[in-house]
Amino acid sequence: MTEDAVRRPVVPEAPPDPGVAGGFAGHALREETSARFTSAVAAIEAGGLSFPLPGSGATAERFATLRAVAEDDLCLARLVEGHVDALAILAELGGPSPAPGSRWGVWAAEPPGERLTAEQAPDGRWSVSGLKQYCSGAHSCTHALVSADAPDGRRLFAVPLAGGTYEPVEGTWQALGMAGSDTPDARFRSAAAEPVGGVEGYVNRPGFQHGGIGVAACWLGGASAVARPLRAAARRGGGPYTDAHLGAVDIDLHTAGLLLTTAATDIDADPMDSRGEARLRSLRVRGLVEAVCDRVLGRVGRATGAGPLCHDARHARNVADLTVYIRQHHAERSLAELGTLVSDRADR
Repeated sequence: MTEDAVRRPVVPEAPPDPGVAGGFAGHALREETSARFTSAVAAIEAGGLSFPLPGSGATAERFATLRAVAEDDLCLARLVEGHVDALAILAELGGPSPAPGSRWGVWAAEPPGERLTAEQAPDGRWSVSGLKQYCSGAHSCTHALVSADAPDGRRLFAVPLAGGTYEPVEGTWQALGMAGSDTPDARFRSAAAEPVGGVEGYVNRPGFQHGGIGVAACWLGGASAVARPLRAAARRGGGPYTDAHLGAVDIDLHTAGLLLTTAATDIDADPMDSRGEARLRSLRVRGLVEAVCDRVLGRVGRATGAGPLCHDARHARNVADLTVYIRQHHAERSLAELGTLVSDRADR
């Protein structure tokens, strides 16, 4: 694996699509993505894929590489983003050093329902038990950073995913979109755990906001992939309406790309968020990129009709994957938080 440019790293090649009927075969997609994830982690360790730490002075390269991997395959990007986010968290919070070849996920969603709890034994050792939802890479990760409720508050733990103490719950990820990301619930039973940082350390560090922008970079890469049939139709001379839709999509993608670059520059200038702008920046970038993705999905569909969705398995997967992935954005809840911050009410 090599890298031909910062913005266009060469990612592990995918096998040919199994055809329209097999394009959403969840188990096959999971296995395909898992194999590519293993290859990508090896490439990261060998330097073939470069993900500088957020705030290191090369954050734009990190975002550009995430975007490029996502343009190739959103499901792969979901696993790669989780792995490199885990490496950043471990570096920021002084966690254990990952072993060569280990594949990490960050499983910190806290939706309603059963939760993960942590207990400390008299000898000081910790363990986690319970259910954790939305565990991307559940069958291919070797380790995960998981959030859990401890007696003193919510903490983050590094957990080896060992048989007997950890098991994905089959059938709990039914989405057609992001099927290859392998994101079921997972059951933990007294799994050995090592605390990473203090109570609420995971969400209170500036890197939490920086990482959220990395996810938006993945969304944007997915939107670029969705736009391919529209570009192809315009090259074939699809007419003025096709050109108009492509022009609007180009403005959106270009503007969102500029915002990502600006955000990276701002992160590098103030990695520890001494100015208190990280949350505002993250809300703005994620909100704009999610809106761009939504518009791209709509415009490409309106311009190209049902044809690509019905006859192009790769495009159908790209649309389904992006539709699911951008739902990580908290929609009006995040917009309302942004509105509160810019109205100055948050300080009253």
